[in-house]
Amino acid sequence: MANPYIDYNLALLAHLRGILIAMGESEQVSEESHEMFVERFDDLLMRLPDVPEERHLGQDLICQVFHRYPQVAHMVPRDLLWFFGGDCLHYMPDEEIAIFQVLEERRYEAERNDEPFDWNREKQILSLSGQEPGAAH
Repeated sequence: MANPYIDYNLALLAHLRGILIAMGESEQVSEESHEMFVERFDDLLMRLPDVPEERHLGQDLICQVFHRYPQVAHMVPRDLLWFFGGDCLHYMPDEEIAIFQVLEERRYEAERNDEPFDWNREKQILSLSGQEPGAAH
């Protein structure tokens, strides 16, 4: 069964992978360790659709991106920090975490009601509405 939320985050991971590949091609990183890191990244991309509860692998890799590739840390999609949670949340300010909590609540509510939920669209609506996190919706 397809999971739009997992698919959305897989697309973000694929985008991040492209950025990392470009880093290697521009020879800005050590080739050997970079190659091994990308292999681990590819393993995550392959396993995540079938075993989404293995997010701890993603937590580790995303945190390593911040340490290994600080020059691209600002390009890491914020949604991935929330998706993987754990130590990744250390890279998010409290205000941003509060916004993602509201999104998560809306996603769970839609799932409970068997309604479709477009994470990215809801995020845009929330930011356009200027809704304060935690306010009644």
